[in-house]
Amino acid sequence: MAMKRALTSAVKTISSSSRYPFLSRTIHGSSDSKKIVGIFYKANEYASMNPDFVGCVEGSLGIRDWLESKGHEYIVTDDKDGPDSELEMHIPDLHVLITTPFHPAYVTAERIKRAKNLQLLLTAGIGSDHIDLNAAAAAGLTVAEVTGSNVVSVAEDELMRILILVRNFVPGYQQVINGDWNVAGIAYRAYDLEGKTIGTVGAGRIGKLLLQRLKPFNCNLLYHDRIRMDPLLESQTGANYEEDLVKMLGKCDVVVINTPLTDKTKGMFNKELIAKMKKGVLIVNNARGAIMDTQAVVDGCSSGHIGGYSGDVWYPQPAPKDHPWRYMPNQAMTPHISGTTIDAQLRYAAGTKDMLDKYFKGEEFPPQNYIVKEGELAPQYR
Repeated sequence: MAMKRALTSAVKTISSSSRYPFLSRTIHGSSDSKKIVGIFYKANEYASMNPDFVGCVEGSLGIRDWLESKGHEYIVTDDKDGPDSELEMHIPDLHVLITTPFHPAYVTAERIKRAKNLQLLLTAGIGSDHIDLNAAAAAGLTVAEVTGSNVVSVAEDELMRILILVRNFVPGYQQVINGDWNVAGIAYRAYDLEGKTIGTVGAGRIGKLLLQRLKPFNCNLLYHDRIRMDPLLESQTGANYEEDLVKMLGKCDVVVINTPLTDKTKGMFNKELIAKMKKGVLIVNNARGAIMDTQAVVDGCSSGHIGGYSGDVWYPQPAPKDHPWRYMPNQAMTPHISGTTIDAQLRYAAGTKDMLDKYFKGEEFPPQNYIVKEGELAPQYR
């Protein structure tokens, strides 16, 4: 019955081709053999150090035996960029592409056009902006992610980065490894977190968890979002809603970016917006690198208008060796790691397996997992 409903829905959608001119693919799969390609980062010598390290090429989300026992072909690689990459070889005949935000396969409109058999794009994690979502919608593809799988991981990492910046931790660490000892070189710009004004731009699942974790520090908590929280939740977090983003930014000692990357938010934090923030503001961005104007961040850190910048997201990823954020002052950057803790890997691996199983059976995914369904983008990406 579920398969019948899915096929009926697909037929109806295809018949409305004036709305989606390129639509030609069924929404759900079948039990027939499928070609599934996974794009993950390589773990190399670290792969064998933890049996739960499933989010890498070697771990393959722990689903290889299960997929192959069902007769499916499962190809996993980290080689994703350029015309001669391994991913390019499989684009014409793959049915499902699984990728992660930590080592994303950039699924362009051109790749979608050439992927004649492609039906399903899965993000093992949260955040599907590496996919041209409008092109996916026009092509009748389903895009889904494992909603909620790493929200705790990212929120904890954001809290850590706030403390690293506020306490001026990085220069102290560098002194130790360089054999130095200069307390004044750290203390002159190290502060307590208590009493500081912290604002999150975006208060979805991660933003709310961050606010809850900040409450015991007795900060002044603010948030800006397109949807205001329920009053009870607002009371529980102790956060105050700011409808005007610019006004909120001007009040904040620390700004945390927790909004998805969309056409509206790409390059949102440009020179003009950064200039409206407090001099010496600390910025944490674990959302997406492209939300920031790269050079504006470099200029802000160099001038001191941005007192510190920390995050794990870059554009593109992996970040090239000459990416200017690697060399700008007052930064505490890392590779994209916040959402790929071992605990998070186990959650998004299980969620990916569950969606694949439903896909094979022609069943619906959990509603919150859909990013593109039947030609429609999820609200946060519109």
